[in-house]
Amino acid sequence: MADQQPYDNLTPDLILDAMESIGLHVTGSLFALNSYENRVYQVGLDDGSDIISKFYRPQRWSDEAIREEHAFSWELADNEIPVIAPLQIEGNSLFVHGGYRFAVFEKRGGRSPELDNPEHLRWLGRFLGRIHAVGRSQVFQHRPRLTPERLGIESIQFLLNSHFIPDYLQHNYQVAAEAIMDVVINRFEACLPHTLRIHGDCHPGNILWTDDGPHFVDLDDTCMGPAIQDLWMLLSGDQQQMQKQFLTILDGYSTFSDFDPAELSLIEPLRALRQLHYSAWLARRWNDPAFPLHFPWFNTPRYWEEHINDLREIQERLDAPILNL
Repeated sequence: MADQQPYDNLTPDLILDAMESIGLHVTGSLFALNSYENRVYQVGLDDGSDIISKFYRPQRWSDEAIREEHAFSWELADNEIPVIAPLQIEGNSLFVHGGYRFAVFEKRGGRSPELDNPEHLRWLGRFLGRIHAVGRSQVFQHRPRLTPERLGIESIQFLLNSHFIPDYLQHNYQVAAEAIMDVVINRFEACLPHTLRIHGDCHPGNILWTDDGPHFVDLDDTCMGPAIQDLWMLLSGDQQQMQKQFLTILDGYSTFSDFDPAELSLIEPLRALRQLHYSAWLARRWNDPAFPLHFPWFNTPRYWEEHINDLREIQERLDAPILNL
């Protein structure tokens, strides 16, 4: 299986056969869901229900890292925290068929949370506080750590050593990116945040809301990192708006977990790391045919010109006053 096009052999027949191989009887109904890093499908079963199957990107995570993700999901579920954990079949949750590793999940619906609703923010804060209370009880042995080096420096070096940035923009990119990383690294060193097991990618798209409240999906990026990583992506607007939102989240969060105010200094550095890493992620995946299809604006001079302008705006945000409690 060529790493450049990792899903070439993942045909509909293989997906359905994979479900049958673990004892799930399918109707043939198959619907692809939005997912680029992995491949995710809604599969119809002959009892009239649907199940979600997730095929992991080859060579991204070790088996041990995936099993740690699953174990963390079950640990949260056992503590009555609403996460969508993988199903176990005959004691297993990570399966292999046709050379692809996969897991299956119960299908759960929902809508996006209303981040302008204080009660939704407070509710999310309570559950994130509970997730972090569980996350502090152990450490990951095989999952990565969220560090400026992994998300920032490695991303910059990859892009500078690749053919993606036009020659006439390479210098401007390097200057802007390295100036950002100087601030980011200094902030991390000044804060020295405590790391714990976190969701890792807790943006609104990974939270589904029902009348019973939120439930959290997709722990594919769970890692060891600072608590603020799971909180800052719920904030938007200007400084005053974000401060108000954060205080509302913290009102719920502090019911179950302590929060170190020093981590507020990491909000903009984490936003910067996410943007640097995103461009490198697209570049690293460009040989996967799904990426040119769904991100046609990437890898053009205009994209890199706008990206460099975005980096300069990030520098301005890094210089802005830090939120305070």
